[in-house]
Amino acid sequence: MNGEILVVAGLEKSFGGLRAIADLDLSVFPGRIQAVIGPNGAGKTTLFNLIAGVFPPTRGEFHFGGKKMNGLKPHEIARMGISRTFQNVELFAHMSVLENVMIGGHNRLRAGVFQAGFRLAGMRREERECRERALDELRFMGLEQKAPLDALSLPLGEQKLLEIARALATEPKLLLLDEPAAGLNPRDTGRLSETVLRIRERGITILLVEHDMNLVMEISDVVSVLNYGRKIAEGKPREIQRNPEVVAAYLGEEGNGASS
Repeated sequence: MNGEILVVAGLEKSFGGLRAIADLDLSVFPGRIQAVIGPNGAGKTTLFNLIAGVFPPTRGEFHFGGKKMNGLKPHEIARMGISRTFQNVELFAHMSVLENVMIGGHNRLRAGVFQAGFRLAGMRREERECRERALDELRFMGLEQKAPLDALSLPLGEQKLLEIARALATEPKLLLLDEPAAGLNPRDTGRLSETVLRIRERGITILLVEHDMNLVMEISDVVSVLNYGRKIAEGKPREIQRNPEVVAAYLGEEGNGASS
């Protein structure tokens, strides 16, 4: 390893007779926004599910911060410093905006069952700290005034930002964003773009799956292209735009940034 925060080596994943990921190598370096693009069925979300520990690989290895991740459960991977969002927003119904973000912060609580059961000082202090961290993330997203509202009452663009805030509350080193711009109008997409760039300024590395090619080309440092579970190209956005195979398959014959 040469300073990568995440290394995927020889990764394969099969579901019955279908191979979703095939002999995939991927390196993510700290402080970058790296996009993973490809058509539906290319294996992008499967890759995220494997990294997050949702299911194990058929073959291959993951290393995060130099430590092997194979066999770890999702909550153990989250504690290592990897957090994610989902294609379809997954917020907790009947909970407020603030409470949804605090759920993310609970991953970092250290108080034991005894302290929690008796509401001892250590637990109360951690709960206050968790609440303050959640409010900080809402301020960062421009959602502080929405804190007491029901999370599902927010419009889609703000629900997406809320889900990112919850992921940030886990204090990640690597943030996995799974199609964050899906369903957004141009105004909300622009707000999302600015937010992702500000997250990188905080020193958080971002791995992004996205179909909005304009967004990908605007904010990414590196773009990796998957097709049928294999990586067919990787490079800077301008290089990917000029790659004939990528242009023909995903960006349109004119390379005009059309989404796949």
